[in-house]
Amino acid sequence: MGWTVEVTENHPDKYIICLAPHTSNWDFMMGHLYSGARGLKSNFLMKKEWFFWPLGPIFRLLGGIPVYRQKHTSMTDALAETAKAAAEFHLCITPEGTRSPNPEWKKGFYYIAMKAQIPILLYGLDYERRLIQCTKTIVPNGDLEGQMREIKQYFKEFKGKIPNNFTIGDEE
Repeated sequence: MGWTVEVTENHPDKYIICLAPHTSNWDFMMGHLYSGARGLKSNFLMKKEWFFWPLGPIFRLLGGIPVYRQKHTSMTDALAETAKAAAEFHLCITPEGTRSPNPEWKKGFYYIAMKAQIPILLYGLDYERRLIQCTKTIVPNGDLEGQMREIKQYFKEFKGKIPNNFTIGDEE
């Protein structure tokens, strides 16, 4: 499809993929095609509204985990415990939490990684350069604000499918 891949980071047995920008439903397709081509298997979080018939069973088969945003569940705690107990754990999360511009990124991926003591691989999708890139790993150290700023800066130059739907907020 004419895309270039630049991945320099190791993929240990357990990790979280922080994928951005997320501006279109095509991001899911690109990620799934990339994962399949590389032989990678990763679970992913997706709002529960997508888990209706017939898509629900398909998304679950592909590794989808529904997120109930209206309920206050202990999803980060549950996923961290799952990661600790598993021999392998690969979870992909889009930190914006939406395809619309959102300067207030979700931090659940960071908390899961910190609680489970696993790294965060930063994966960027750049539609303008037709590039999938992962050249940075973050090991959570508890400095949430500082490391979130570092994560957002990593994604600053990436152009989503719909560029106007992506922002890193005040760090721009």
